[in-house]
Amino acid sequence: MNLRAAASFLSLLLCSLLAACASGGGSLADAPPAQSANAVDAYLIGVDDIVQVSVWRNPELGITVPVRPDGMISVPLVGDVAAAGLTPQDVAADLQDKLAAYVRDPQVAVILTDLRSHEYLSRVRVTGAVQQPVSIPYRQGMTVLDAVLEAGGITEFAAPGRSNLHRKTSNGAQAHGVRLDLILERGDLATNYPVAPGDVITVPERTF
Repeated sequence: MNLRAAASFLSLLLCSLLAACASGGGSLADAPPAQSANAVDAYLIGVDDIVQVSVWRNPELGITVPVRPDGMISVPLVGDVAAAGLTPQDVAADLQDKLAAYVRDPQVAVILTDLRSHEYLSRVRVTGAVQQPVSIPYRQGMTVLDAVLEAGGITEFAAPGRSNLHRKTSNGAQAHGVRLDLILERGDLATNYPVAPGDVITVPERTF
């Protein structure tokens, strides 16, 4: 094969490879966006969450503690450190800076072992003219009726036909009308919506 033929063959081969990359299902262009190896990395620590602090080669500095109501944790040598409202990486970086005065080249890891504040934020709340306003843990499959029954049902002063399901979305808060009267009196489940973590159900009182 002469040089011209070899060059032509290599050119055809390169074009074939580029075409395959452009149309193949496994190409980089078609790959889904990269995700964090640990979804908790972006989680903002909250009060009552349990955090574990580890310092490489210094096990005596390791602790596992809940975040206090003031948003702080107490760490050996450095004392109180802010944790609430920060990511685990933020807290680790802050601790590394503070521990540098006592430990040579500290390597700190902060791990969330129990996301207790998340459970609080994901609760479903029922307020207004119900027997007992409640804040209940979200359960998969829960509906408006389930939540209202957890609140003991409606009172004699309720206006169930004007109930609402309030939900926060990326576009802001939204209210969805719930015909609780039809649900309770006729078994009409058209507005017996599935609830989501953080939903608030309001049952207004009648106007006399």
